[in-house]
Amino acid sequence: MAKQALITGITGQDGYHLAELLNEKGYSVYGIIRGQQNPKKNRVEQEQPYVKLIEGDLTDPSSLVRAMEISKPDEVYNLAAISHVGYSFKTPQLTADVTAKGTLNMLEAIRLSGGAKTVRFYQASTSEMFGGLDYNRPGKGYDEEALFHPRSPYGVAKLYAHWITKNYRESYDMHASCGILFNHEGPRRGLEFVTRKISNAAARIHLGKQDHIELGNLEPKRDWGYAGDYVEGMWLMLQQDKPDDFVLATGETHSIGEYLDLAFKEVGINDWKPYVKQNPAFMRPAEVDILLGNPSKAENVLGWKRKVDFPGLVKMMVEYDIGLESAGSLSS
Repeated sequence: MAKQALITGITGQDGYHLAELLNEKGYSVYGIIRGQQNPKKNRVEQEQPYVKLIEGDLTDPSSLVRAMEISKPDEVYNLAAISHVGYSFKTPQLTADVTAKGTLNMLEAIRLSGGAKTVRFYQASTSEMFGGLDYNRPGKGYDEEALFHPRSPYGVAKLYAHWITKNYRESYDMHASCGILFNHEGPRRGLEFVTRKISNAAARIHLGKQDHIELGNLEPKRDWGYAGDYVEGMWLMLQQDKPDDFVLATGETHSIGEYLDLAFKEVGINDWKPYVKQNPAFMRPAEVDILLGNPSKAENVLGWKRKVDFPGLVKMMVEYDIGLESAGSLSS
């Protein structure tokens, strides 16, 4: 019999890539979708008709129990969250309710439905839990043993979700693993995220639809990979005999300025500075200057390794947005 998988956050970038991967592997894929009039529902139904959608909400425990009863999953991937760092400063309580308590609600739904011993659970943790402070690991990067110091409501909420997952693993003997993923991007990234904002602006400027882009701090460095590579790591974690926590990263960092360099060169512009305006509105109350991951454990234990390099990622995203904007449509 085919395995059954339940994905929260099915309408997001990672949900899209993971559903595609699991379908290719022969899974029956279920996805929880929030709201009766969710504008992304039609996109999922049209592009991924193999996904069986279940209405539910991480803040509504009863809906999660119902989703468990309908899908009877072998694996649950908890990807849903208020995932934009800047937005989390504006909505800290909502971020806590969805990103932190929502994970607890999902774990409880698994336990209450009798799946503690049988269902394998993946929690989407994040490099934002490290916070980039006390960065004393030059050349090595943050691994699974590094100290946490989140610098945003999003990072704090994710840290609770990370630790409650570990607590359920130890308390109820659940096969629950946390993937501490560093920034992973792609054409499916939302326009509110800086990488997609830049790739889309480069495409629009190239096509004469836009004359500049407004950004915040250009100095932060991030460990950027391709989301399609990272969802394979998620799946590999749940195929292990024992649950554990793994960092997924590229092991290299690039600044937003470097991303701008590559993105604008893709459209034939060698100097992006005349097209970029810095707007204080996009500055965060607390910024993380650098995030560098060490994926050695994932590479050695899971056999995982990123396939798309940084220039390839930028090229992929800009080409996608040129095609999208040339066709006169826009999808995030």
